[in-house]
Amino acid sequence: MYCGFDYGTSNCALGILKEGRPALARLEGEHCYLPSTVYAMSRDLISEAVAKGLPEHFKSEFIESRRGILSRARRFRVEEDYGVDDQVLFFGREAFSEYYQFPEDGYFVKSPKSFLGGSGLRSEHIAFFEDIVTLMMQNVKKASERSLGVDLRHTVIGRPVNFQGINAEESNQQALNILSVAARRAGFDSVEFQFEPIAAGLDFERNLDKDQTVLVVDIGGGTSDCAMVRMGPSYRDRLDRTEDFLSYTGERVGGNDLDIQLAGRQIMPLFGMGAELKTGLPMPTQLYWNAVTTNDVTAQSTFNGLETKQQMDQLRLDMVLPALMDRFKTMREHKHNFHIVKDAEESKIKLSEQEKVSVDLSYIEDMLSLEIGREQFAQSIIHPVEKMVTLMLDAIEQAGEKPDVIYMTGGSAKSPVVQAAVREHIGNIPLLDGDHFGSVASGLTVWADRIFR
Repeated sequence: MYCGFDYGTSNCALGILKEGRPALARLEGEHCYLPSTVYAMSRDLISEAVAKGLPEHFKSEFIESRRGILSRARRFRVEEDYGVDDQVLFFGREAFSEYYQFPEDGYFVKSPKSFLGGSGLRSEHIAFFEDIVTLMMQNVKKASERSLGVDLRHTVIGRPVNFQGINAEESNQQALNILSVAARRAGFDSVEFQFEPIAAGLDFERNLDKDQTVLVVDIGGGTSDCAMVRMGPSYRDRLDRTEDFLSYTGERVGGNDLDIQLAGRQIMPLFGMGAELKTGLPMPTQLYWNAVTTNDVTAQSTFNGLETKQQMDQLRLDMVLPALMDRFKTMREHKHNFHIVKDAEESKIKLSEQEKVSVDLSYIEDMLSLEIGREQFAQSIIHPVEKMVTLMLDAIEQAGEKPDVIYMTGGSAKSPVVQAAVREHIGNIPLLDGDHFGSVASGLTVWADRIFR
C-alpha cells in the first residue's frame, strides 16, 4: 500500500486514500497529528531501537557501523536495571510529558527536521540524525499500519523548498539523503518527495469547481514555503503538473521562529534579558537567545557549554539584580529551556483565539508567571513575519501574475497577527484558510495515489 507522509518539523501525519478521499491514521490515541518529539532514557537507546526495527537486509551493516553505540546502550541497561521489555523511549505528547517530569534524566529532542541540511555537520552527526529520523518514521509507520489495517510499502514524503538558508542546494541534498535513508530503514520500499506547498495546494484543488491561479502559503514549524499554481478541474487530473507550477519560494523561517521570538522578547526578561548592569549598560542578549533557539545545534551547544557557565558567573557579579541570573541558572541546570519555548508555542496558539494569555512558570520558581497580550505577540514576531510576507511577494513576482486567491495552511497560519500582515502587504486578494495541520498530509496522499497507483 502507498501513503502520503508529512514528516513535519512540529507534527507528523500519514494518510492513505480510502474511497477516493485521504484518510489520516491515528498516531497517538485518537490524535492524527503526532508532535515531532522523542524522549529517550539514554541517547544510545535511540540507535538500539532502530537496529531492532530494521528490515533484515539492513541489519548487519547498521549493527557493524553502530557497534560502539550499541555496546553503550547494553551497558546502560545493565547499570540502570532496564529490562528488554521496559519502556525507555517515548514519542509525541508522551515525550513532552516525560521531559516535563524528568528534564535532567533523559535525552529529549524536538523538531529534528529543523536540523537537517545544517552546515558543518560531521559524519557522526549525520548518522545520529539518520537514527533519530528513522526511529520516528518506524514509530509512525507501525502506528499507521495498526490504525489503518494496511501494510505500507511506498510513500511520498513532503519537503520544503529549502531546508536551510545557506548553501541551499548542498543543504537540500544532505537533508533529502537523510530522509531517504531513514524512510527505507523504516521499511518503505519506494520513497518519493513532493514540495509541501504543492501538496497543500493539491488538497485544496480537490474541492475547486473552477480554474484559478492560487498562491499556496505553507507556514510550517521550520520553514515557510510558497507556490503559485494553476489549479482547478482543467488541471487536477494531469500526472505531469510541471507547467502548472509557476513559481516556488521558501526559507528557513516558520512557526518555531515565532515561538523563539516570543520566548526571547517576552519570557526571557524574567531571567535577566534587558536587565541593567552596575555600569548602567544592559545585559548582553546572546546568552538568552542561545537558550531559546532550540532549533539550532550551535546555539544549544554554546548554551550548554563551559564558556556560558563562566559568562553567567561573571554577569551575576556585574548585575544590579543578581537574583535574575540565579533564576536563569536554575532554568539552565534543569534543562527547562525547551519547556519555556513550548510555553511560548502554546501561548501563540491561544492568542489566535484570545486577546491575552497567562504563562505559568512555577516549574522554574514558585508563583512565577506572566501575561502576554496579542499586541505584545505582534511586536515580538515582526521580523520573522516580514520574512514570510517577502516570500509571498517574491513568489508573485516570479510568476509574473497576481493570484486569484491565497490559500494559507500550517499551524501558524491561523494567527490573526500573521493573517493581518498578509492582508496589509498583499492587497485585496481573497485569503482562505486550509486544514492547518492536515492539508500537506492529505495532498501528499493524493500525489501518492497518482504516482504509485
